Amino acid sequence: MARKKIREYQSKRLLKEHLSRLASIHLDIQSAQVTESTDFTELTNHHPWLSSTKLVVKPDMLFGKRGKSGLVALNLDLPQVTDFVKARLGVQLDIGGCKAPITTFIVEPFVPHDQEFYLSIVSERLGSTISFSDSGGIKIEENWDKVKTIFLPTEKPMTPEACAPLIATLPLEIRGTIGNFIIGVFAVFQDLDFSFLELNPFTLVNDKPYPLDMRGELDDTAAFKNFNKWGNIEFPLPFGRVLSPTESFIHSLDEKTSASLKFTVLNPKGRIWTMVAGGGASVIYDDTVGDLGYASELGNYAEYSGAPNEEEVLQYARVVIDCATAEPDGRKRALLIGGGIANFTDVAATFSGIIRALKEKETKLKAARMHIYVRRGGPNYQTGLEKMRSLGEELGIPIQVYGPEATMTGICKQAIDCIMSEG
Repeated sequence: MARKKIREYQSKRLLKEHLSRLASIHLDIQSAQVTESTDFTELTNHHPWLSSTKLVVKPDMLFGKRGKSGLVALNLDLPQVTDFVKARLGVQLDIGGCKAPITTFIVEPFVPHDQEFYLSIVSERLGSTISFSDSGGIKIEENWDKVKTIFLPTEKPMTPEACAPLIATLPLEIRGTIGNFIIGVFAVFQDLDFSFLELNPFTLVNDKPYPLDMRGELDDTAAFKNFNKWGNIEFPLPFGRVLSPTESFIHSLDEKTSASLKFTVLNPKGRIWTMVAGGGASVIYDDTVGDLGYASELGNYAEYSGAPNEEEVLQYARVVIDCATAEPDGRKRALLIGGGIANFTDVAATFSGIIRALKEKETKLKAARMHIYVRRGGPNYQTGLEKMRSLGEELGIPIQVYGPEATMTGICKQAIDCIMSEG
């Protein structure tokens, strides 16, 4: 599972659309997104409520504690919102040591309220943790002793009985409303493959739940079955994260193909690099390197899947190898190629693109003292592995080749032992 943050605007959109579908709870919430390209006249035409009600405006940039940072403005009219946005759009912020400009805002109706509630749902390995408090808001951490939590195993449904411990101390007149809302939000959480959802706070308006502030994360590996439900969703980079030219190139390749091509540089000077097929396998490789105590030497996260063609793999492999061999310092490096056991990807075909890239980069590989470890299974894997063995002999580069009889974790240990065994 890959947890990807989405903007508050999108979290509220998804909750509003699907809470109605799944639980017949209709949220009377409105929100608008403002960026550098926003034309306020067009925005007002599309959202007439902007000019007829008092408003709230805040950055929608995947960082929290905006109120404590003085970045939330309340009870404004539209001209004041416009001035607030213009004064801050593009301004560089430093949030916890991460620096980036503000590019996106969310604007909503100002909702006076007295009561603030807290709700969070977190996906765990064996189920979900649901937490609730009637003392929500910006002081939730100071009131954490008032938060009630239950764990719901994956095979158990969210029922009124399961929810009862969360709302047991609420006044009777709102207990049913809050309970039904929690059950409905959990239904949305499961149906849309959220991995994290937090409403802090939400309140009651005319005896109906109203989310005031919200954070959401989706499991992006479930996109294949949720693209209609999610609609036009985006996964922005974390605040302060900027794509390097190589990462931007892979991102552009990924957007043009039905396959999946992912690449993130973690440490440009790292000595352990990966080019792994399959999102699950790529996580196993990286986690294993970390578990063995060498996370600081891990150069990247990389994943290709969905049967990319040979040309796509060639372009992808060129980028990975260029980064892995940059600025040689005389010490050994390791490149882990392959992955798990493919279901439908032709191993020999994808290896053909990688082999072409390795041949092109022979000089760089030798200068970087690169040791290559290959582990793969799946359709036509014997042919692909034999091609890799022959390549090592042809180029005079150390390439260790294994099939599914070897473990992925074992390959990682071999690579680490190799680069750490300097003579």
